[in-house]
Amino acid sequence: MLAIVHSRASIGVSAPAVTVEVHLSGGLPALSIVGLPETGVRESKDRVRSALLNAGFEFPARRITINLAPADLPKEGGRFDLPIALGILTASGQLPPDSLSTLEFVGELSLDGALRPLKGILPAVLAARGDGRVLLVPQANAEEAALASQEDVLAAGHLLTVCEHLSARARLIPIGRASALLNSAGAGDVPDLSDVRGQAVPRRALEVAAAGNHNLLFFGPPGTGKSMLASRLPGILPALSDEAAMEVASVHSVAGLVSGTEGWRRPPFRAPHHTASAVAMVGGGSSPRPGEISLAHRGVLFLDELPEFERRVLEVLREPMETGEIAISRAARQVRFPASFQVLGAMNPCPCGFSGHPTVECQCTPQQVLRYRSKISGPLLDRFDLHVEVPVQSGDLLMRPGGEGESSAVIAARVAEARSRQAARGHLNSALSGRVLHEACRLDGPGERLLSGAMEKLGLSARALHRILRVARTLADLEGCDALAQAHLVEALGYRQLDRRQGQNSLVSS
Repeated sequence: MLAIVHSRASIGVSAPAVTVEVHLSGGLPALSIVGLPETGVRESKDRVRSALLNAGFEFPARRITINLAPADLPKEGGRFDLPIALGILTASGQLPPDSLSTLEFVGELSLDGALRPLKGILPAVLAARGDGRVLLVPQANAEEAALASQEDVLAAGHLLTVCEHLSARARLIPIGRASALLNSAGAGDVPDLSDVRGQAVPRRALEVAAAGNHNLLFFGPPGTGKSMLASRLPGILPALSDEAAMEVASVHSVAGLVSGTEGWRRPPFRAPHHTASAVAMVGGGSSPRPGEISLAHRGVLFLDELPEFERRVLEVLREPMETGEIAISRAARQVRFPASFQVLGAMNPCPCGFSGHPTVECQCTPQQVLRYRSKISGPLLDRFDLHVEVPVQSGDLLMRPGGEGESSAVIAARVAEARSRQAARGHLNSALSGRVLHEACRLDGPGERLLSGAMEKLGLSARALHRILRVARTLADLEGCDALAQAHLVEALGYRQLDRRQGQNSLVSS
């Protein structure tokens, strides 16, 4: 007797189809699983046997062969427990054979037949819909599945509940899409920019970075507000679209980090500690999982104390910062994760932090300062569109009553308007390149001469030149201008404070 059950594997952020074929034949009682199963899948035979017996079903005393097709696709984890159990019940005549054709099943079984939650449910829901089938998931994953459901997802908490549905004794009700998604884009408990006193230039740079999705590096003495400013960036970013929010949720689903509908449209904000390894940053492991850069997809990756990260860790960021994805290669397979993120960095000017401080003397030797700064390579620094100093503020300014600046809501409105102008061009300014870049950033004669002179004096690379043009385009969008003016170029050049040539324009004057 043969039974066929449809299921889904989990490879990166994809969910390829897996056909579970169960065959019962004569011979000594035995159960074998073929089709490239890993340890967690091979162990399912013991979980399934106990679950069936404890749920009151008969476990066939026959030779059972289970094939997980396609045979060259690695299978891992307990997600195939439920389809294997249903295949055995169908092949042994305990379930009607025609009840499985329009459904797909994923779920790990406990020994008493209860269904345990899984990672990677959202990609499975989307993939099953693409094949025209309804997916049945564990009840504990119902809230996550509701993010993508179009009443084509069922949820059950126990094997018996699934069997009652298949036998038409008690039908499960499809899960509707979570209504909370319509009102889940608010900033929530994100701190407000009005809390920041002074720092007009860094505040402006933060607005420009949000408007054009530019990478931004803050530098300055400790305690000047670099981290404070960075933590307020999420409050001025536009809400994600449905498509982008689903991409983010799919990555977080694979990592097991989806926690309901709260903040559904809010861009992610990841702030790994400077002791994070390269694998933690980009992802990996024997069974590849997304790293911090993928968890920051469509959002912000904040790297505080930037030079304290290992140089090797920082260098692995260079390629995904350009390509928007990361490929993790292993002997058996290659997995790709999305990694289109905005980098926000913060650093001190030297190991003690007080180089260039107006009142505190720096205790570092020139060699220590050079070694500290050399942890950030030129190519990595080139990938930051804005380098902005966060200077020390006077006590009078900090204590002055009524010194609050604009609120995040006011700035967010300007950012949204600038983003709408970019949407009309089809690209965010940070992604402009080639012909589209030149068309969007046409310069007149004086503008070309200004930029050409700056390249010679500052020793700017072609990449830095393009980033200056993109920032200038964002400045024009914030002002509602169609053409770039010299004032936009001058301000954009002013945000490249770490560009230097032969010691000029260094982090601080030696």
